[in-house]
Amino acid sequence: MSVRFALVAVAALSLSACSPAVLKGVNQDALDAAINDVVGDPGTCVLIGETGSGEVVHRFGSNVTCGRALPACNGATRTLEDLLQITAKSRQPVNISCASSTDGARTVGWAAGPVETHDELVYAAAMEGANTPPGVVIADKLKHAFEKAGLIKR
Repeated sequence: MSVRFALVAVAALSLSACSPAVLKGVNQDALDAAINDVVGDPGTCVLIGETGSGEVVHRFGSNVTCGRALPACNGATRTLEDLLQITAKSRQPVNISCASSTDGARTVGWAAGPVETHDELVYAAAMEGANTPPGVVIADKLKHAFEKAGLIKR
């Protein structure tokens, strides 16, 4: 019986070692609630990742929403994971918007950059829909959500 328990414990520890790092000192539910309050809708995804590697440490949004390829506003398409990887290496802010449908009735807004007060973290966000705010507005709203949740310390 104790051998079985030891095997289960080793398996659980090895699986948890592969899980994304938890944001230290930040309540995950409070962070999701703050993001939801400012930019939450079914067409929103926000990823927070590690600088350099781009490893995702927090995700707001469904697998479907976060995995969509959307217009990158330069003639190409990209996923939010693509933008996170670019931002993790460059740490350069991105705030851009464009039509996501041929008739212009839907738009996509992209926002990404470093997480203030955390050199080790970057974020990337995308919203797509009929009433999507510009990327610069998304970035501003996320800054306030990060502050509200305690991710950005003042």
